[in-house]
Amino acid sequence: MTKKVLLFLSQGFEAYEASVFTDVIGWSREAGLEPVELITTGLRSELTCYWNLKVKPELAFHQINVDDYDALAIPGGAESAGFFEDAYDVKFLDLIKEFDQENKIIASICVAALPIGKSGVLENREATTWDLNDGKRRRELADFGAIVRDERIVIDKNIITSTGPATGLDVAFHLLEMLTDSENVEEVKRNMRFTLDELK
Repeated sequence: MTKKVLLFLSQGFEAYEASVFTDVIGWSREAGLEPVELITTGLRSELTCYWNLKVKPELAFHQINVDDYDALAIPGGAESAGFFEDAYDVKFLDLIKEFDQENKIIASICVAALPIGKSGVLENREATTWDLNDGKRRRELADFGAIVRDERIVIDKNIITSTGPATGLDVAFHLLEMLTDSENVEEVKRNMRFTLDELK
């Protein structure tokens, strides 16, 4: 059965951080050894990203059935653009808890670690997040009970957290590998031209 990723988009999300998931999973579907599907959702019918790109999620939030998905992907965003209005909504926090209770993968970039922490599932687990601004976001993550590591990407069992937009592609590839295998990732990278072998 084809694996499926649910991509949650908050108001004020970082467009690049969302696009790494749509592109890597899209390339897996197009050219990978094991295709993976991706569906976007959000709490609003239309969302405005941090840099003003407007997006309409494919699936209304109330239509989500956790059993239909193998992973939840969460791009970060900016508080000034309304990110935490959606990211800290109790409905989304409950969804995170559902995914974790089923041991499904949760992949996040930058401050998207914070709603995971606020949901309670990072209590006494290792994680990381945005490290600039005098470590404000890392202190917040620690206040949620996480063991904060000064690392670019942290994987604790089923949960991936990272420090910022530059980690995005690596997070997406880690997610793809956890869903499928390393051979599939290498084939996707080859087709995306990260691996500069001879064209076949």
